[in-house]
Amino acid sequence: MIFAVASGKGGTGKTTVTASLATVWDAPLVAVDLDVEEPNLHLFLQPCIDGRETAHLTVPVVDKAKCTHCGACSDLCQFSAITVMGQLILTFPEMCHGCGGCFAVCPEKALSPGRRELGEITWGRAGRVDFLSGRLRVGEAMSPPLMRRVKASLEQRLAAQGGDAVIDAPPGVSCPAVTAVLDSDVILLVTEPTPFGFYDFQLAWEAFRTLGKPLGAVVNRAGLGHDAVYGFCREKELPILAEIPYDRAIAEAYARGRIIAGISPGLQETFVSLLGKMRDLARQSPPRKAAHA
Repeated sequence: MIFAVASGKGGTGKTTVTASLATVWDAPLVAVDLDVEEPNLHLFLQPCIDGRETAHLTVPVVDKAKCTHCGACSDLCQFSAITVMGQLILTFPEMCHGCGGCFAVCPEKALSPGRRELGEITWGRAGRVDFLSGRLRVGEAMSPPLMRRVKASLEQRLAAQGGDAVIDAPPGVSCPAVTAVLDSDVILLVTEPTPFGFYDFQLAWEAFRTLGKPLGAVVNRAGLGHDAVYGFCREKELPILAEIPYDRAIAEAYARGRIIAGISPGLQETFVSLLGKMRDLARQSPPRKAAHA
């Protein structure tokens, strides 16, 4: 099973929840950091890195001797990564999404595969947990292609060794966030009872409910004083699977890079209970199919 931990905004405690779940998981697990623009799960899990590789995206390179400037590739590309102007053809590798359509439609086979660096994939081990992460190259504008490379590596690992995966997704509801949760069996939405947290939580629910996957919520900093999130969850029949109290000790542990499930027996039990409820939700999940954002 693949469980995605998501949030409508940054700073709600998504990575805190992911790290704590990883420490109480009682089965083989891969902890995956798919927040490739700002990965920080490693700060809490402290994995020993066993390997790393550079990920690339296939982009077109034009053989001008073969090109007849017919414009088929330019007409197909919706992102203007390849453009024909009269007898001039230009490519913009940074705009390419790597769909490969231009190679397919070129009648003269004038395009050959080049590559653009996306970033780095790292893997290792954090205690009993396998660790997998992506980090976007500085200056790279698109994170989903790198995220898909990380997810492909995850699928290979799960196929080879079995077990579960918990994904630390990027915040928000844009394409990177959807890419992260698309292949999951359960989506866990982490929110906080503040006006900003509640507003973005509603956006996340609206975006992810259309995927047809079981959804559950975790309220972080519970007791902060804003109750709208509870009314919303009741109205939408969205189960609140756990509440993490608004507590100075938790904030101090987080600031020191500690995993909060380990600071008290009560918090450990909170995350053990949360894991059980997530598995209950997973039993409602339809069979997972390959999907693309």
